[in-house]
Amino acid sequence: MTTDPHQLNERHLASAQQSIDAVAKLQNNPSFRLAFADHDFLMQDELRHVRLQLEYLKPQLVLEQHNINATIVVFGSARFISPDQAKTALLIAEQQLSQADTELHQQALNSAKKQLKNSKYYAASQQFSALATRFSCCHDNCNMTIISGGGPGIMEAANRGAMDAGGKSIGLNIVLPREQQPNPYITPELCFQFHYFAIRKMHFLQRARALVAFPGGFGTLDELFETLTLIQTKKAARVPVILYDKSYWQRLVNFDMLVEEGLISQEDLELIQYADTPEHAWKLITDFYQLEA
Repeated sequence: MTTDPHQLNERHLASAQQSIDAVAKLQNNPSFRLAFADHDFLMQDELRHVRLQLEYLKPQLVLEQHNINATIVVFGSARFISPDQAKTALLIAEQQLSQADTELHQQALNSAKKQLKNSKYYAASQQFSALATRFSCCHDNCNMTIISGGGPGIMEAANRGAMDAGGKSIGLNIVLPREQQPNPYITPELCFQFHYFAIRKMHFLQRARALVAFPGGFGTLDELFETLTLIQTKKAARVPVILYDKSYWQRLVNFDMLVEEGLISQEDLELIQYADTPEHAWKLITDFYQLEA
């Protein structure tokens, strides 16, 4: 019995296509993906330790490559705006109120006035960071790089001050529902993003030679008290912890009451210093390290 060559060729083609389809199905299956390229695999709960390690290693290696081993951490509210922005917002609020004297417009005016008042902290953060960066650019043996949370407000002002002075600065962004996108003043190759607060905090403090806390909310208080706890318990070396605007912080936190109640010792209060000008904050750091400003 003879076989039709045409039918034989069709069977061969069909068999080959089946083989191709089978291989394609295998290659498209998630199990075939390279482990490090498989997003669904990496996001499993069982892989959290791997994600933590990767999130630590990426900034660590980049900072090492850029020879950054000493930083000044600047914290503060993400909600403060620059004096120029605040003046513009106030002008707009005044104009809107003059056109329609409503309770909503009055609230907007009050808010704009508060923003203008608080914009002094933005300016102070910017000036302090410029002072520190200008010094570091001229002293290779004690170069300290400004590091911030990478977002708006005080963080933006800190990175902006470093740029004003012609230096680099670091931004440690984190995924949040609001108020978190990189500000435009961070050095691009030193702009990082985190998912885990814990790893971000490690990078804040690992190279820290000083911490300057401007007025802020829960995030600022979280970072401040964690730093104080680590220094108090000697888990971290002592560095200057400077609270900007003494009257604000003493109104917010009654540290003396903690001493009176026996919850901290009198010596623990020595871990905290206050400054009311950018120049004073910088002098506290230079005095601590006996640097010639």
